[in-house]
Amino acid sequence: MKSVEVSTVIRRPIAEVYAHLDVLANHEAFTDHFLVDWRLEGPASGVGASVTMRVRAPGRSGEVELTVIEAEPPVRTVEETVGAGGRRRTRGTYTLEAVDADRTEVRFEIEPLEVPRSERPLWPLSRAWLRRQNARSLERLREQLEGQPAQAAA
Repeated sequence: MKSVEVSTVIRRPIAEVYAHLDVLANHEAFTDHFLVDWRLEGPASGVGASVTMRVRAPGRSGEVELTVIEAEPPVRTVEETVGAGGRRRTRGTYTLEAVDADRTEVRFEIEPLEVPRSERPLWPLSRAWLRRQNARSLERLREQLEGQPAQAAA
């Protein structure tokens, strides 16, 4: 099954964008249009940071557990999500690339690793829904970060 990829360019330096994305609690503010009831666990950032939350999706509203499994500052962070009683697993990857000193391209890819047999025929619809939700998330992230005053470089 095909993955879903979305991207945006944020007018902020790559280190600043990565620092924001690295703190898992920061994700709630730009994903709460479809991910709700967040309960954070583990470290605040980096590998091992995790959250249990509920996905508000058409026709269902299931709880999922997300854990950061890789972190490569300032260019990549990878998270794995488990839902449907362990029968659904996805991997989400944020990849950051400096466009120039003040702009960062952020790409997010969600890849299905395991999908319950009963959900497989619906994957094309799920992909379209996931693309819309994740594109909106990245646009909200961009708005939030660009709305903040630039931080001075250390």
